[in-house]
Amino acid sequence: MRYGMNVNNTRLLKIIEKQLESLFLVQDSDHDILSNSMEEVLEKCKKSFSYVNDKYYKSGNFNPYNSSQYATFLYFLSNYIWNKYGDSDLCDRIFYLNKALNCVDLFYQIDLPEVFYLEHPMGSILGRAKYGKFLSVSQGVTVGKNKMKTAVLGDFVTLFSQSMVIGECAIGNNVIISAGTIVKDAIIPDNCIVFGTSPNLIIKEKTKDEIYNIIKDRWDFNYVFSME
Repeated sequence: MRYGMNVNNTRLLKIIEKQLESLFLVQDSDHDILSNSMEEVLEKCKKSFSYVNDKYYKSGNFNPYNSSQYATFLYFLSNYIWNKYGDSDLCDRIFYLNKALNCVDLFYQIDLPEVFYLEHPMGSILGRAKYGKFLSVSQGVTVGKNKMKTAVLGDFVTLFSQSMVIGECAIGNNVIISAGTIVKDAIIPDNCIVFGTSPNLIIKEKTKDEIYNIIKDRWDFNYVFSME
């Protein structure tokens, strides 16, 4: 991977433990679980971050003092611990820590893709849904249920600020949900930009290359294509 880290694993572990201790009761088992999870979780972060075309990611380091990067790390950490150890108590505290520090709701039982990008994601909630690769999320985004129905999102879906995907939606590949757009119980085809509010959505069809050109500031497509 192209990315390293600007603090070592030991220091990062101390940062997490101090943050958890300052807000919650610390359990005896926390240290071992966190320590044993660190290497795998950092590899997940490095893989995800390596595709991002952003100057703060292009620096070559995972920075735990970058809120967007740290929010991603805490999600991967809680999700990994849940899947490996089933420790809901520790996962709940890490999830809550992420909400407190970074103002995001990324529940550990939800499977976000291996590669996703958070750009100033304050106030965003990514709920029950099936997410494709290269998901991009800005501030105030909501993905959630309607009458217990959930969405399926394709690859290279971009959710701009204050956009919503609610209910039984099928969002195609290479789709941009523009700022303030509300998609509810709708089918959205591949290669398009969506505006407005359901059921009166405006869908502007584009080519795949046109969509990639719009979101090229988010993804390093040279690296994406080289890894295919």
